[in-house]
Amino acid sequence: MHLLLATPAEPLTGLAGWAVGLMDSLGGLGAAIVVGLDNLFPPIPSELVLPLAGFSASRGTFSLAGALFWTTLGSLAGAVLVYWLGALLGRDRCRALLSRLPLMDVADFDRTEAWFIRHGGKAVFLGRMVPIFRSLISLPAGVERMPFGRFLLLTTAGSLLWNTAFVVAGYLLGESWSLVDRYASVFQYVVLAAVAIALGLFVAVRVRRVSRH
Repeated sequence: MHLLLATPAEPLTGLAGWAVGLMDSLGGLGAAIVVGLDNLFPPIPSELVLPLAGFSASRGTFSLAGALFWTTLGSLAGAVLVYWLGALLGRDRCRALLSRLPLMDVADFDRTEAWFIRHGGKAVFLGRMVPIFRSLISLPAGVERMPFGRFLLLTTAGSLLWNTAFVVAGYLLGESWSLVDRYASVFQYVVLAAVAIALGLFVAVRVRRVSRH
């Protein structure tokens, strides 16, 4: 049973209204398009569009399993496009392109690239669950020509975990899906803390191994 039963729904406007309208018109494909755009245009927040996919599933537009499938497919498609953009353009042209895009900061790319160079596959997997990095991590993966099969596997796994948390929350909350966006920053801090702890443990284990030799 959905958590929302009390108040009548208010009409959705702006980005939320457009996203739900597209999902109503195209079904799962609409959800994939909306989430794919989140990967291509970081200013479109996945913390908004993913709960909307869950909300649409709660209305019967598609099933919850369908929402998870289509949103993950959309995440993967967007990430693959960005990966090949990085592979084709190279580092310098990617930075030049980002400098011309509104609401984008080249410094974000530089930080993401440094994280990828340092952590490789772990950065791709965990990066799908970190704001800003989620949209940009595919660029350095493409620039550095990370093996494509490995990139697909790690991106799919990371995207599925992230998408599931927000889609299921939107599904359970129903018309109150916007509560997810309200608490998304708290969830993101938890994710960032978990990532920092995981990386810290990894470094500690590596240092310990080296010191033994």
